[in-house]
Amino acid sequence: MNQKGFVAITLVTYNSGRFIKRCLESVLAQKYAAKEVIVIDNASTDGTRDILDQFSDQCRIVFNDTNVGFAEAQNQAIRISNSEWVLTLNPDVLLLPNFIQSLVDAGNRDPRIGTVCGKLLSMQASFALHDTPLVDSTGIYFTPTMRHLDRGSQEVDTGHFTTFEYVFGATAAAALYRREMIDDISYEAEFFDHDFFVYREDADVAWRAQLLGWKCLYTPYARGYHVRSVLPGNRGALPSVINMHSVKNRFLMRIKNMTSDLYRRNWLPITARDVTVVGACLLHEWGSLKAFWLVTQNWRRLMEKRRWIMERRKATDEYIASWFRYEPTAKPAGKAVRAVVRS
Repeated sequence: MNQKGFVAITLVTYNSGRFIKRCLESVLAQKYAAKEVIVIDNASTDGTRDILDQFSDQCRIVFNDTNVGFAEAQNQAIRISNSEWVLTLNPDVLLLPNFIQSLVDAGNRDPRIGTVCGKLLSMQASFALHDTPLVDSTGIYFTPTMRHLDRGSQEVDTGHFTTFEYVFGATAAAALYRREMIDDISYEAEFFDHDFFVYREDADVAWRAQLLGWKCLYTPYARGYHVRSVLPGNRGALPSVINMHSVKNRFLMRIKNMTSDLYRRNWLPITARDVTVVGACLLHEWGSLKAFWLVTQNWRRLMEKRRWIMERRKATDEYIASWFRYEPTAKPAGKAVRAVVRS
């Protein structure tokens, strides 16, 4: 039975040696006492394991023999946890001392809040702060082209994003998930889709959760810092395998979660974006062509997942469509959200 109020902090490491010590120190310094820390290492070779050994008396650490990917390693950590809440965390995140307490307090405002996120500010890879504070994420949003972006990303932090708001979803770099929601939206005991391996798995969870009637709340009182390595403008600097998974996962996510109504409303920008992506793969990003073969290879399983989601769907067409805007979208918290559940 899950422990009431208890929080499991789940981290996945893969050659995270330059980050993990500072990250774990900030987790263990949290003022929230009812917590456990679970770290899954995906066969690191850079000394990460030696650093993790230093925390073996304070954390539960599992060393995988192979790199099973971020999504499956997070599932692994979630399955062995026993808590009302799960806080997924990236190793390149630093939390201020009240981060967990603020998230839990916000989540307890409404039992239909399945996800809670806070205000992450950008941090350099050295863990040094920028001279001018920049926002990293205050939740994620989707555009009519089916792109998902971090709300406020790279904006100068002027003290905005100061109110509780419902947002579409949270970045898994630091997202608090209610266990009841995890169990409700997991397909065959799988919360993050392991076919994603890495990247976009949090956006997929956010979309699925919205379809199944769960809310995501942003609280301005939970604050932390994040080293953002993947941004829309730096695709050329990323490893080719990451770009391949990015292409693959954008189609996996859409095929699983997109309703016919949402496609009908946005077919032109969707098609234009698809032509751009496919053209880029054919012309110069040849390593990403494998993505289309992987989507085709997994088609039957993909269709089974889609049927499972659509059969359990609770959100109306109008409600889902209201989230897909070119500008970051949020809804006031504490007020009725119209047309959330179909009659």
